Amino acid sequence: MGRLWTGRFVEEMQAAGHGWFGLSQAQLLGHLARGETPQSDIVARSGLTKQAVQQLIDELAREGILERAPDPVDRRARVVRYTAKGAAALADADKIKVRIEREFRERIGADEFRTLKSILVRLAEGG
Repeated sequence: MGRLWTGRFVEEMQAAGHGWFGLSQAQLLGHLARGETPQSDIVARSGLTKQAVQQLIDELAREGILERAPDPVDRRARVVRYTAKGAAALADADKIKVRIEREFRERIGADEFRTLKSILVRLAEGG
């Protein structure tokens, strides 16, 4: 389901005018909080290398989606946050996510969809 869902999500984000959005960006952005996220946390959560995360953040910063700022807790570190353009893309992503989930729920039924989501959350948490 992961590839089916992600592929569909990427297609719909691009159709909504976010041509910069691809599979790599989806993999990275899924690990960012709505506020600020320490860059080191993104590396830990995503399973990507530090260099890959750095490169993707650089690309998204050039697109005006993300920005870096000093970490208020650790001045040696950096946090990553959405810009206004990134927040607008996030709003579109929220609508697309709801639409795809509704379609999947209709295809397999509400109970099975709930079970599927529960299993995926457990797997993501290492359980």
